[in-house]
Amino acid sequence: TELFDLPDAPRPDEDTPAPPRLLPEFDNLLLSHADRTRVVPADLRGRTWSGNQAHRVFLLDGLLAGIWHLDEGKERTTLTLEPFGRVTRADRAALTTEAERTLRLMTPAGVPHDVVFATM
Repeated sequence: TELFDLPDAPRPDEDTPAPPRLLPEFDNLLLSHADRTRVVPADLRGRTWSGNQAHRVFLLDGLLAGIWHLDEGKERTTLTLEPFGRVTRADRAALTTEAERTLRLMTPAGVPHDVVFATM
């Protein structure tokens, strides 16, 4: 059964791609659902945790696609994206835009910041 808070509200077309999102560690999306298959592909199950520590993750088109971490130095902050697989040029640009928005919120004014992609 589908449940919506506002059943008469407009909905996007089901083929509308979801924008990339960076989620914090212990995000509700990954913690509060017994069945996470709608966002975590079967082959990536278990990749969001190390022991008791949840990783910060990112989503592409609404699905788990990698982890990210922040290196906050005194003179520069770097947000590193580690995709679990191949990322298209368009997804890379959209992820960079989302990461830069996140950095603007998390970095003190005047501290330069970078977005980098790493391989796992």
